Amino acid sequence: MAGNETSGKPAGNGAAGVLPTLLAAGLFAVFMSTVPEVARGEVLRWQLDWVPSLGISLGILLDGLALTFALLISGIGTLVLLYSNTYLAGHAQYDRFALYLTSFMLSMLGLVLADDLITLFVFWELTTLTSYLLIGFSHEQEGARRNALQALLVTGAGGLAFLAGLILLGFAAGTTSLAQIVTQGEDLKAHALYLPILVLILIGAFTKSAQVPFHFWLPNAMAAPTPVSAFLHSATMVKAGVYVMARLHPPLSGTDVWLWTLTIFGAVTAVYASILALRQTDLKQALAYTTLMALGTLTLFLGQESGYAMTAFATFLVVHSLYKAALFLVVGCMDKATGTREADLLGGLGRAMPVTAVAAAVAAMSMAGFPPLLGFISKELKYAGALAVASEPVLVAGSMLLSNALMMAVAGVVALRPFWSRSGEMPRTPREAPWQMLAGPVILAALGALFGLQPDLLQQALVQPTVVSLTGEVGEVKPLQLWAGINMPLILSIATFALGIALYLAHRPLRRGLAAVFGRLPSLDAGWDRLLDGLKALAGWQTGIIQNGQLGTYLAATFATILAGLVGTMLWAGLPEIAPAPAPPTWQQAAIAALILAGAALAMVTNSRIAAIAGLGAVGIGVALVFILYGAPDVAITQLLVETLVVVLLAVVMLRLPALTPDRFRAGHAALAAGLGASVTLIVLAVLTVPFDRRLTEYFEAASWPEAFGRNIVNVILVDFRALDTFGEIAVVVIAALSAYALLRQSGKGAEK
Repeated sequence: MAGNETSGKPAGNGAAGVLPTLLAAGLFAVFMSTVPEVARGEVLRWQLDWVPSLGISLGILLDGLALTFALLISGIGTLVLLYSNTYLAGHAQYDRFALYLTSFMLSMLGLVLADDLITLFVFWELTTLTSYLLIGFSHEQEGARRNALQALLVTGAGGLAFLAGLILLGFAAGTTSLAQIVTQGEDLKAHALYLPILVLILIGAFTKSAQVPFHFWLPNAMAAPTPVSAFLHSATMVKAGVYVMARLHPPLSGTDVWLWTLTIFGAVTAVYASILALRQTDLKQALAYTTLMALGTLTLFLGQESGYAMTAFATFLVVHSLYKAALFLVVGCMDKATGTREADLLGGLGRAMPVTAVAAAVAAMSMAGFPPLLGFISKELKYAGALAVASEPVLVAGSMLLSNALMMAVAGVVALRPFWSRSGEMPRTPREAPWQMLAGPVILAALGALFGLQPDLLQQALVQPTVVSLTGEVGEVKPLQLWAGINMPLILSIATFALGIALYLAHRPLRRGLAAVFGRLPSLDAGWDRLLDGLKALAGWQTGIIQNGQLGTYLAATFATILAGLVGTMLWAGLPEIAPAPAPPTWQQAAIAALILAGAALAMVTNSRIAAIAGLGAVGIGVALVFILYGAPDVAITQLLVETLVVVLLAVVMLRLPALTPDRFRAGHAALAAGLGASVTLIVLAVLTVPFDRRLTEYFEAASWPEAFGRNIVNVILVDFRALDTFGEIAVVVIAALSAYALLRQSGKGAEK
């Protein structure tokens, strides 16, 4: 509720309220200045090398599709930030809110303008993180924390699949440049990796844009303040998946897999979400489910290739952003004025809030598809696009008819009933919202009316360039017109009005019936909680086994993982080529090997801790002798000193520990050690078959004295060329020593008490 989102009555929030709004307005002005060029068919690009060695650049691609999204993001962002400054006036944490919301806007702009797959993914993940912060903004509320985490985990998991798909796409295309990838459609569709690429990218897009069965996180995102909901549902986060599908439409569309996947998921999401929307009594929740319907519709049309479908997509993308942002902001005004968003409590607001009522009516009429608004043109195009589907046009048109009628009924519940029905029992006496909060709904509703009366403005500026971005041909753009004659789309529109009015008149008994039906069905949202509980239980069980406080278990698990990785790699890549048998060992080599083996055997079978440490010390001395034998006396000295110090320190500690159990020798540990040793031996023998590369050796030989003033190459490497690495190792040792000292000192104090 709005009453819980503000803690004071100042008129604004100072610089934190003004500067982000000015930034968004400035960006909108910049993008508006590029409209004439993009409308002429030009594609604006700017590029800066980011990771040249990997061919990754920080580039901007501004075509019709990117410009449409950029204008919606920055334009609606400006109005939302202006609205927020009054809606959350005096909020103690408004600085944090403004930072999150501005970062969210910039992340979304970076995503839609990216001209590189890696850059695209970076901004994709930034939208995930910033939306998490915004949904959980009221972090003192358990519901906000829970819903923010749910959105993060669902979209984050989809992001991992999306990243894998982008990597495969870049590999298949031979480039990470989107401008080049969109021209390789035939090659990509014929590539062996096409299906994995498509599946992985669609998983990411479907989770982001909340397609069934990943839809449940989006209504829960209503835990965010109302301005966030308006922005998130109209032009930003949830449209990110739609944008990716649209951007990759040229290279990936045109196959049966693409067609049926997007058509089925989009149609099911649209119809299912529309039914759930009518069930809601919270106006924000109702609008949230209508957003799901819109996302399903956009996904459905992206599955097609016809000019009508692409024109319907481009038009509905704009009209949905306009009316959805306006209606969310209207609900915020009602919530602020009355203290509630419950449809059953609201009524009679038309006289107290006339400007809000008019803005709500115009936006809702556009949502319902009434002429002469842009929503009517969009609805006609949607029906034309549905009828142009090559396969099952009746099924697609039927799903559109049902979902549009349900949307019309929800529009009446949201924007007609609260203002013109009898007055309800509201917590506060309503009054008109300030102009800062009215500016957004009024401007957005007015744009819906203007573009409906003058559709050529929108067609030339945004719709045509967007369709050209999707199809590559100007001829595929269909006209936007209020009157296209008596045809099947008009007949379907009339049927929509009749069915929508009937559903609105019967929405209360329908709501009760839907609540009874869905109350008996399993809930994915509740299933999510059970899934997390199961994962926590699994983690607890696993921790009890693996993290049991016994060092032997940790070492065994670590070495078993390494061994499994080595064996798996060798089985996958094939056994390596082994170097020919070396000459027979000298007596010195044999003696050292015998010493090492004897020390290892002693450590393995003895029941005395001191003897075990002595055996390990013998192994270390044997390794030091190997260094001496092969001309590395300085390394040998270091090894001997370390081994001696370790043996002495451990011996002192071991004297205070009980004897080892007689049955402590474990065949499993012996087998693990033998397997790991054999694997490493095979790898070393395989390495010996590769010609020795002396480039690093020659570099250090040549640079040790002139650059580091040292003749001992090993020492120079450690203290000069790898100084930071060595410093890090020393820091780790010092920290470990200090930690041990602190623990021992604490233990000593406990013993004294």
